[in-house]
Amino acid sequence: MATLSDRLDHLLGVKAAEPLADAFDMHTVEDLLRHYPLRYATQGQPLTQEQPEEGAHITVIGRVTKTELRPMKNRRGRLLKVALDTGSVAPIDITFFNGDKVSYLVREGVRAMMSGTVHWWRPDRWNLSHPDYLILPEKEEDSIENLTSVRGGGALRGLAQSAKDKGGVDVSFFEREYIPVYPATAKVQSWDLLACVRQVLDQLDPIDDPLPSGLRDDRALMKISDALRLIHLPERKSDIEQARERLRFDEALALQLVLAERRHDAQARAARPCPPRSDGIAAAFDTRLPFELTEGQQQVIAEISDDLARSHPMHRLLQGEVGSGKTIVALHAMLQVVDAGQQCALLAPTEVLAAQHYRSLRTMLGDLGTAGELGAADNATKVVLVTGSMSASAKKAALLDAVTGEAGIVIGTHALIQDAVEFFDLGMVIVDEQHRFGVEQRDALRAKAKSGTSPHLLVMTATPIPRTIAMTTLGDLETSTLTQLPRGRSPIVSKVVPRKQHPNWVDRAWERILEEVGAGRQAYVVCSRIGDDEENGKGRNGKKAEEKEGPTTAAALEVFDMLRAGPLASVRVGLLHGRLPTDEKDQVMRAFNDGDIDVLVCTTVVEVGVDVPNATVMVIVDADRFGVSQLHQLRGRIGRGEHPGLCLLITDAGPTGTAMARLDAVAATTDGFELAVLDLRQRREGDVLGAAQSGTARSLRLLSLLDDLEVITAAQDLARQLVESDPGLHHHPALATMMHAAVDAERLEYLAKS
Repeated sequence: MATLSDRLDHLLGVKAAEPLADAFDMHTVEDLLRHYPLRYATQGQPLTQEQPEEGAHITVIGRVTKTELRPMKNRRGRLLKVALDTGSVAPIDITFFNGDKVSYLVREGVRAMMSGTVHWWRPDRWNLSHPDYLILPEKEEDSIENLTSVRGGGALRGLAQSAKDKGGVDVSFFEREYIPVYPATAKVQSWDLLACVRQVLDQLDPIDDPLPSGLRDDRALMKISDALRLIHLPERKSDIEQARERLRFDEALALQLVLAERRHDAQARAARPCPPRSDGIAAAFDTRLPFELTEGQQQVIAEISDDLARSHPMHRLLQGEVGSGKTIVALHAMLQVVDAGQQCALLAPTEVLAAQHYRSLRTMLGDLGTAGELGAADNATKVVLVTGSMSASAKKAALLDAVTGEAGIVIGTHALIQDAVEFFDLGMVIVDEQHRFGVEQRDALRAKAKSGTSPHLLVMTATPIPRTIAMTTLGDLETSTLTQLPRGRSPIVSKVVPRKQHPNWVDRAWERILEEVGAGRQAYVVCSRIGDDEENGKGRNGKKAEEKEGPTTAAALEVFDMLRAGPLASVRVGLLHGRLPTDEKDQVMRAFNDGDIDVLVCTTVVEVGVDVPNATVMVIVDADRFGVSQLHQLRGRIGRGEHPGLCLLITDAGPTGTAMARLDAVAATTDGFELAVLDLRQRREGDVLGAAQSGTARSLRLLSLLDDLEVITAAQDLARQLVESDPGLHHHPALATMMHAAVDAERLEYLAKS
């Protein structure tokens, strides 16, 4: 008999277990049983979607309706062309290269199962080339034991033959109403997995259920033993639905237990309280504001102020639309901490953004941010910048201000995390664009607080996060959301410019820039790549640039030269990208900010945080190369002043493809939350969890981050109750085991960064 923790190589043998470990990182019985079927085939129906992806490995069942032997063009022998009717709209095309050898088995009228790799050879037709195959019996009573031989080829024949030899599985298994189809590879096919799963289930001991019976009854959930068996070998549709419901809840609970443990750990730490003062720098700043805060800003400031006044560290996410006024909210929080005699660190993902924060905070504070300088206010603090490429003397001065406590606000990039950076009394850490930083980086900065205390933590993002995503990825944080735009923000209109269909529209885009510049305003032109990666005429892969395969894209350097010499020759054009020296980047950004540059050709270094209110037009070249959220972030750089914004999305995408549909969706709405949902659906949730990066399927298998709000909410409530009453889950060992087994910790860390 077997348990969930047993090793597969001991149970299945090394020969069967090694491919599972290599392809799917499976090592235990539980790893295998939690590799759930992708879908289920019914008799005569395809075991895949109607439009499988190129290169996908699929299995189909159907009846051969036509066969034809054709001579090969370039070598001896004949092909066998087969039409397989699976009940789809059109028969599936099958090609066997050894046609003469298989034609006596694969003939018109037989029922067959075929497993192979999808190749699209016309826009509307796909083909399986030289698949593994198994001829199925016509009568239910016909089993392998009754057959004189197994008719087929490749792995399917091997599976059936081994079953015959063992007297185990018979062909009648494939007459089941629901046949499981697994995520597979060319080396480990769905039927290899099925054979292993059946072998394991035949030997599996009863499983102690980690969920209390009362909870199972309340939610009408089946036992884990039944769920793990029926998800693989269902007898009816209701078996599949009930098994998925139970296992989906397990996934949600496992995730939420991890996050609840993090949350409890943070709340158990001590922090120095920072109560608000009526006579401090924060109050002085409020009285000087030249505009009125929105109701949303006032509410979030109050929430953060209450958090900072407590003796355990704040853990809060501040999310808001592009331009919703997060910086003012964050600055108010920093000043409240400074009023308590402590320091704040603001961590930004890029040097451009760090420098922008430094300039904007100094501007907003005025003489309140110039401590130590002539004309500073009596209660002023000092704001310093720390980046990796600063001169040694400038960095030394900034670090000295941080360690002595002279600087109340320290702004920087990853350079702040280095061991050489020390603070006199770090009271709060603010992480801008939290998805750019990992949990370990945030922790490294928090560790710089005085011994025995933890700084308050505020993470900010301008990438809207749907509620279920926030609950599942950032459940250890309280969430504040700014939905209102500050008064004075102007609307942004977005238009798609299909370059191939309407090349004259591109000319009109440059004319619109000239019109705006003529009216005293400024513009961005954003490109997807820099273009200086071709050295001596060669690209990164060593090919000459003109020999590179695939669609060409316009590089920033090329567009900069083209615009200066052509349509924008009459205005001042600047260039900004990530490979410029830091002092040059800062100089260019300052010149654009001061109005000395009319048009800034750039890459995505301006995606977040850059604030030039006079910029009203943005042209995004090759817009189809950007994601939905990225496009939304980029266009948030315009319309930040009194004049409306215009965003033009230039693309070579076809009029009916998914890329054009994506751009049309971006142009149709400025609702970042709506676009965030669209972005997630298009990228697919598995990618968000890192499965695409790792090549494994160890991510969320059944839980939908977008569609399972009720399940996630219930799991979060339960997880927080359990951890509150039993930190560490010492009295719930089965739940602790499930938490670690059902959720890959590395994938969860990736999820937190996504």
